[in-house]
Amino acid sequence: MSIEIKISKRPVSYKYAMKFLEKRVDLIKKNEKNDLFWLLEHPTTYTAGIRYNKKDILDKKIKLIKTNRGGKITLHNPGQKIIYFAINLNNKKRDVRNFLNIIEKSIINFLNLYNIKGKPDKRNIGIWIGDKKISAIGLRISKWIVYHGCSININNNLKNYEKILPCGLNNKKLTSIYNEIKKVPKNINDDLIKIFMKNINKI
Repeated sequence: MSIEIKISKRPVSYKYAMKFLEKRVDLIKKNEKNDLFWLLEHPTTYTAGIRYNKKDILDKKIKLIKTNRGGKITLHNPGQKIIYFAINLNNKKRDVRNFLNIIEKSIINFLNLYNIKGKPDKRNIGIWIGDKKISAIGLRISKWIVYHGCSININNNLKNYEKILPCGLNNKKLTSIYNEIKKVPKNINDDLIKIFMKNINKI
């Protein structure tokens, strides 16, 4: 089946997005809906993956939403681009590591458009600019349907990260595209769709 591309122009609440994504996965299992590629942004939201540690919360006043994705605590906020997937690997190569590599490659290809050299890290999942993290990745799989996704810091407020140890890393810095090149890219959605679709369709 083909991949539906969904673009949300207004911020989408995290809880709503998760309900939508879980329902989509169930419909894909029943062959009632196509795979999904969803571009959006969230309001300022702190989420905890299945491996999170309470010690990673520096500001105990923040509201934390627990989720079933992989990874630890992370932040979503305006100016950060979120990409959610619901991709049926039963129709492709049944290899989650390969799918992760596709995501990493796509983010690196996107950053290359702005002469930003990103790289993956085998120990710390995500994409890095030197020792600074610019993109987080968290996936879950159910009956070979891989879902959740990744985030890319475009021009979001990086100070919001000071309330947590993002992804459990206390010796790493966070960065964004704006932080690196001092301007906000144009045509972000079009570029992301073009790059990700090209790479995903090779699976």
